[in-house]
Amino acid sequence: MRFGFVKSILQRVDTLVTGRGKIDEALFDSLEDALIQADVNVRTVLDILNDVRDSVREKRLAEASEITAELRTRLRAALEVSGLRGSSLVEPPQRPGLFIFVGVNGTGKTTTIAKVAERLRKQGNKIILAAADTFRAAAIEQLETWASRTGSDVVKHRPGADPSAVVFDAIKAAQARHADYVLADTAGRLQNKAHLMEELRKVMRVAERGLGRHPDEVLLVLDATTGQNGISQARVFTEVCNVSGIVLAKLDGTARGGIIVTIAQELGLPIKLVGSGERLDDLEDFDPKSFVDALLA
Repeated sequence: MRFGFVKSILQRVDTLVTGRGKIDEALFDSLEDALIQADVNVRTVLDILNDVRDSVREKRLAEASEITAELRTRLRAALEVSGLRGSSLVEPPQRPGLFIFVGVNGTGKTTTIAKVAERLRKQGNKIILAAADTFRAAAIEQLETWASRTGSDVVKHRPGADPSAVVFDAIKAAQARHADYVLADTAGRLQNKAHLMEELRKVMRVAERGLGRHPDEVLLVLDATTGQNGISQARVFTEVCNVSGIVLAKLDGTARGGIIVTIAQELGLPIKLVGSGERLDDLEDFDPKSFVDALLA
């Protein structure tokens, strides 16, 4: 797995401790800045560094270089305590399966849907995309483009139509056409939070009625580059949707991998997939062991 980019979290740490002759508060201040800039949340950073300070006293650490090893141990423990875990996408109990994608507009949600569609297609599945972001005509057009590129069918209504009706019709189309999966796009316009929340609630209710069970996945797509702001946005969706997992988009060489620690701490949800580029195959299962190994390499 390509988690080399997350090493940047500790690259600056290594630079900070190399060549230092003593452990002092200036070093801890620098470590704090480095971790926060890597998008590890402040509470976690303070807890980790307080533990490291305790270790300095208890183990009588004298070399600044020893801090790196101690910090890595504490960061690993923070990930384990937070419940950070990876989990594959669920296998639906019967076909069609329904995956609903939620998230703020601009997070890479529609592109993520295309990547998941491509993955499922390569596994021999027939896919229907539901263009339930009816608020934006451009979103419908974008999903149609991705449907063409991934060999998927698409169900759409006119712009401004009821999103839940689009999802319901997509489910019925999948049942009639013996499709394997419905992947549903949804709107993410936070400027009208109350309306968005009621709209999503209705989508979930109607989807359950059409499917005869709860959606198999409700995947929250977060943009790794938005950092802490993305976490506050995510709370809007977790309040109203029974989110089953996170897809972290845009986690490439420019993103700060500490956001994974923040997500685990703040949301307590499994990170299921990581998007690391613009190509259709730039989508990986999140493996916490590989992540930690890369982080601490």
